[in-house]
Amino acid sequence: MSQKDYDMNPRWYVVHTYSGYENKVKKDLENTIKNRELEDYFFDIIVPMEEQIEIKDGKRKTNLKKVFPGYVLIKMIVTEETWYIVRNTRGVTGFVGSGTDPIPLTDEEIRNMGFEEATINVDYDVNEQVQVMNGPFEGFVGTVQEINKEKHKVKVLVSMFGRNTPVELEFSQVQKLK
Repeated sequence: MSQKDYDMNPRWYVVHTYSGYENKVKKDLENTIKNRELEDYFFDIIVPMEEQIEIKDGKRKTNLKKVFPGYVLIKMIVTEETWYIVRNTRGVTGFVGSGTDPIPLTDEEIRNMGFEEATINVDYDVNEQVQVMNGPFEGFVGTVQEINKEKHKVKVLVSMFGRNTPVELEFSQVQKLK
């Protein structure tokens, strides 16, 4: 990678991985970022998944399937160090781009993929009551503590075994109590 002024705006980059290593690459990178305290340079790591709904024996079953097998999307600031860390993560074969310089995705490409910039609006607010619709806490009712739009997560205080416990859930897992 050539020595140049780094663009200090985070951009989305595509990293090619060995097939089947996508989640491992994501996890290993997250650990490395944490260990080296580089959270200021990495903003998101995504293995794009899409839900496949299957109805079997009258039961609705949802499976997650990789949208781009062999690829991981990373929102990051590229510097000599961050480039090196990603490039040398086990399972990574390289950045998608021309030559050695990673090429960020354009806003149009990001919009076409539909995984970012689409602000998800939720119909509940902090301190409102919600019901958990699926997952291990299905049926529980709790109070919204925190809404994280970047990560599409909501922290809900649910009462378990007589004490309030904060649980982090996906936006799609909760519904406002009517």
